[in-house]
Amino acid sequence: QLQLVESGGGLVQPGGSLRLSCKTSGFELDVYTIGWFRQAPGKEREGVSAIRSFRTNYADSVAGRFTISRDNAANTVYLQMNNLKPEDTAVYYCAARVYSSPTLDPSRYEYWGQGTQVTVSS
Repeated sequence: QLQLVESGGGLVQPGGSLRLSCKTSGFELDVYTIGWFRQAPGKEREGVSAIRSFRTNYADSVAGRFTISRDNAANTVYLQMNNLKPEDTAVYYCAARVYSSPTLDPSRYEYWGQGTQVTVSS
């Protein structure tokens, strides 16, 4: 059974950092595209970053601040978030799709985790 479990969220001050983890099971990580998405209250879910093999993709709002990476041996994808801003506050989800394009369109992803809360506030 394919599963994704997010962890690493929490409360951080503006300018701080967090690293989110997406632990996967039930499939070979290196043949799937993994994406990170977020949803703030009252807003639509939006793509943050995605990775497939060595190809990565970032939303303009996080480029230069967030870094996505993967450890196939650990079946885990990470999202390193630096210089966090209050507008980064949201529930963050990881998701998987079997196709190769690291799209940021959430409708293209078939499997989802339960999410982890990130709150950026002083």
